[in-house]
Amino acid sequence: MARLAARIRIPLLFLVVLAILGQGVLPYEVPWWLSLLAVAGAMTLYVFVGRVDAEPLPVEPPVRGPWRAANSPACRVPSHGLHAYGQTYAIDLVFDPPGVTRPGLSWLPPAHRPAEFPGLGQPVHAAAPGRVVRVSQWQRDHWSRTSVPGVLYLIAEGMIRELFGAGRVIGNHIVVDQGGGRYALYAHLQRRSALVRAGDHVEAGQPIARCGNSGNSSEPHLHFQLMDHSRPTFAAGLPFTFPEGVPANGELLATPALDGRPTT
Repeated sequence: MARLAARIRIPLLFLVVLAILGQGVLPYEVPWWLSLLAVAGAMTLYVFVGRVDAEPLPVEPPVRGPWRAANSPACRVPSHGLHAYGQTYAIDLVFDPPGVTRPGLSWLPPAHRPAEFPGLGQPVHAAAPGRVVRVSQWQRDHWSRTSVPGVLYLIAEGMIRELFGAGRVIGNHIVVDQGGGRYALYAHLQRRSALVRAGDHVEAGQPIARCGNSGNSSEPHLHFQLMDHSRPTFAAGLPFTFPEGVPANGELLATPALDGRPTT
């Protein structure tokens, strides 16, 4: 049921909306109560249905150094509040080195340049070996949405982005086929930072791109998830774990750099 819901949730929602908007143009009329019922059913499927209960797959952290977890499946499932786009067990990782201040939530200024955040340009590593099946890196790294007006703008912006498909939501991204029907998604990457191409084979720990602020993102961070389809639009999220478990929201994921020192 969960995997079926994942395959049809986005197309069904768009079909319902198009059918309602088509009244008056096409030769049919849908009763108001049926329209309301159809929208409620499609939205319920979009948000609440689709949890896959499976054994978590062990993977390496896709970052090195001091990163904090946000929207973590260690705190709630679905971690981002909905199952759509395979986000059931997704995690957001924010670079938070000691002694470095990054802009926080405030009223003013309404936005910050992405370069003001220490996470911009930090290396992103493959969490497991596999074959690269998709690389998208053309979208810009936009200013932050870390003010109160910015958060409101982010919510409205996200609705518009969804009209143009999952690619505009996840921004620059890489999808890696890890085998066994599991795909890793690395999202919100820095523009033109990909170090791999579709068809390349990657090893666990290999640098594949850099952290950015593209797509529906509030500040430079890495969005990582496992899913059962190469396209987030039709994917169900799959659980995973790092060597010491997935950190809860706000917890530090202090992984060593490849040379044994924290990334700065």
